[in-house]
Amino acid sequence: MISLAGRDILHSWGKFVLTGMGLGLLIGVTLSMAGIYRGMVDDARALLHNSGADLWVVQQDTQGPYAEASSIRDDAVRSILGLPGVARAANVTYLTMQVRHEATDVRAMVVGFEPGQPGEPGYLVAGRHITRSHYEAVADVRTGFQLDDRIRVRRHDYTVVGLTQRMVSSGGDPMVFIPLKDAQEAQFLKDNEAILNERARTAANPGLNRPGVPGLLEAIQATQSSNRSVNAVLVQVRPGFPAEAVAEPIRRWKHLEAYTREQMEEILVAKLIATSARQIAMFLVILAVVSAAIVAFIIYTMTLGKIREIAVLKLIGTRNRTIAGMILQQALGLGLIGFVVGKVAATFWAPFFPKYVLLEPGDAVRGLIAVLLICALASTLAIRAALKVDPAAAIGG
Repeated sequence: MISLAGRDILHSWGKFVLTGMGLGLLIGVTLSMAGIYRGMVDDARALLHNSGADLWVVQQDTQGPYAEASSIRDDAVRSILGLPGVARAANVTYLTMQVRHEATDVRAMVVGFEPGQPGEPGYLVAGRHITRSHYEAVADVRTGFQLDDRIRVRRHDYTVVGLTQRMVSSGGDPMVFIPLKDAQEAQFLKDNEAILNERARTAANPGLNRPGVPGLLEAIQATQSSNRSVNAVLVQVRPGFPAEAVAEPIRRWKHLEAYTREQMEEILVAKLIATSARQIAMFLVILAVVSAAIVAFIIYTMTLGKIREIAVLKLIGTRNRTIAGMILQQALGLGLIGFVVGKVAATFWAPFFPKYVLLEPGDAVRGLIAVLLICALASTLAIRAALKVDPAAAIGG
């Protein structure tokens, strides 16, 4: 039996291939959108894994430190260390900001941590860990910083002494790690002009600057220029202790909120990136509809271009099922070409996206099935047109 799909493809292979490539680029965008969502989820999980924590202790009635602002006193870690089941606990701060290097600003999450404690970068790809208490930094390679670069965080310059990899925020911003005290100053301390103005206001307040109470004004001004706040306490639990059993007394007696790894992942994935996930889902639906419309239009146009050939086939006794199968084969062939082009394109341009794009094999398989289903459905319009062809058209004018 003559293959109508094969004959038509060979007769106009250039048009067919170009159409497949155009459809493939659209499919590549679709696969990339799915990869962007997968990358966002993977970034959130990498953030939790890299922290090395089993519990996140944050301000009461907040979902911090990643989804909401959280501020607690840095001495809370002492009382947490005394609880049963706690192996290690350490203060940490997080601040998303523009880090300046020469004439370039890089958006990054600045992390203040205590060396050797939870929150420290787990591994380095170059350089060394921070050994000084001030003005040294470890940066993720995606910042573009190199060893010995001088970067500026707020008012101070830091030397990059180490490079790490895959240390990102839930939004995909690379991390820059600096000592905790420096990070507290960068996040919570006011600029010099604001401090001077605040001291002037305090000195002008008779209730805070009493002539008969020497040292009162100096003590108050000292507290105004110091900071004792952090965003969270990262807790590692001893083996054999359930994380929830350690978190419960923290919530009850310390007037703080404590989240286990599962709860924090739920906050990041189901809440923090939920809106982005819905938006990506809408794009995927729109792209699927557009792809179906393109395939339907192309197959329908190609079918109308061979009405006389279809009429001849009917005249010689070809069954409708055979004609429909030929058109379906052509649509599926177009879909296969488009999928191959799209998969190659998505794999090629994924590393150039500013955020991490994770292309999973399972998504590729589901995408292939979806493309073939869309092409099969899109071919129904052309099949209906072909089945309505009158055999008499083969001998008509």
